[in-house]
Amino acid sequence: MTIIQILIIVFFTLLFSFIKRDRDLFLLIASVLIIFWLQPALPIRGFDFWIPTLTLIITIFSWYITTDNTFNRKNIFTLAIIASIILLINATRYFSFAQIFTPSRPPQIEITFIIFLIFGLVLFLLRKISASFLTLGLILLIGIFLILKIPAWTLWLSASLRGFVGQSVETVSALDIRWLGFSYVAFRLIHTIRDKQAGRLPSVDLSEYITYVIFFPAFTAGPIDKIERFIKDLRQPFAGLNTEIFFNAGQRLIIGLFKKFVIADTLALIALNDTNATQVNSTFWLWILVYAYAFQIYFDFSGYTDIALGIAKLIGINLPENFSSPYLKPNLTQFWNNWHMTLTQWFRAYFFNPITRGLRSWQKPMSMPMMILLTQVATMALIGFWHGVTWNFTIWGLWHGLGLFIHNRWNDFTKAKAAEWASTSFRQSILSVSGIIFTFHFVALGWIFFALSSPVTSWNVVLKLFGVN
Repeated sequence: MTIIQILIIVFFTLLFSFIKRDRDLFLLIASVLIIFWLQPALPIRGFDFWIPTLTLIITIFSWYITTDNTFNRKNIFTLAIIASIILLINATRYFSFAQIFTPSRPPQIEITFIIFLIFGLVLFLLRKISASFLTLGLILLIGIFLILKIPAWTLWLSASLRGFVGQSVETVSALDIRWLGFSYVAFRLIHTIRDKQAGRLPSVDLSEYITYVIFFPAFTAGPIDKIERFIKDLRQPFAGLNTEIFFNAGQRLIIGLFKKFVIADTLALIALNDTNATQVNSTFWLWILVYAYAFQIYFDFSGYTDIALGIAKLIGINLPENFSSPYLKPNLTQFWNNWHMTLTQWFRAYFFNPITRGLRSWQKPMSMPMMILLTQVATMALIGFWHGVTWNFTIWGLWHGLGLFIHNRWNDFTKAKAAEWASTSFRQSILSVSGIIFTFHFVALGWIFFALSSPVTSWNVVLKLFGVN
């Protein structure tokens, strides 16, 4: 989001916060409108309209296969609101303000009607929901995620769509398909489907479900909330804005804006990238680029999180914290417990813990060190894949997976001796400071593979940092 977009969202949120009524309806409508408004322009004709529409269709389908409420009066009313908003946005193609909610002109409205009829027919045919549909939903989400994250698959889809709408495929690019917020949407949907399979999903209406999935402050950059916590806040009576909430939210917003648009954007001018990685040969200045990138990505991401938390506070929603001074932690485990905390917690709950339980119940016994190695490396590799299925993101994930394993074994080996040595507060401080410095530099070196697109370029930067040309 740009600073102008953020300020507009804050302005209208503030206006509503003084009304005190119909908060649920406001959050639903605002979230739907904003996912259309924020979707970036795409070269494929009409696709910047269809992507937000598909987000809503997939969300409704996910609710349908996980709910026991089916279509009561409230849920039908919600469906009518969603359909009306989509059709109204679609209808702007016939007016001069056609590009207010979509970057380009929406497609013909009759096509939208046909899509609605097909979707309605699918829901009708799936009246009796079975466990297999939950698995189907997971496969669908993972499939879309892989298509968006694997460049070759994205190129294939882009070429197919260009051919379908009669556009040239000569200029096809993986950037043709940028599905705003899908990574976070997919995590929320997978969370609800898996909790349904486990019998833990609370009963929610369609409006609550949609608002949770596409909640506009956290739609683009998180944090990844849990539906049971979010619904608890949503169902609390909204007393309106008071002085305490206003100052707390305002403070969070100002801090977030300063982090993102002052510190992060300034550091971005000198942060490591594909261009300066090959141009800079000085070891000293190369370290400066790496340090700049490490702090740039932190202030950028944590800044957006602060903005999301601040906006949410204005309307009585307390989103979970996502960062807690990660660069001041004395070891890698604590770093990941405080960096993008909601992502770490999600992978721990839905991947790490199930894999660990599966290995423990395996017929063939496995040593604890081997189990830790497999689970930590697999989890971090998957986190790398979440950012993109490329060699550099894979290496970055493996770097942290192996780092966590080595730290785990080293801690087991030296724990008693370290406790014995750190018998004074001064020695404890030395141990803590040295741990912070070492952990930060380990993370910073990992960011090299995250920031650059080529493993060769990344490795050359690592060599230059240590004076090897």
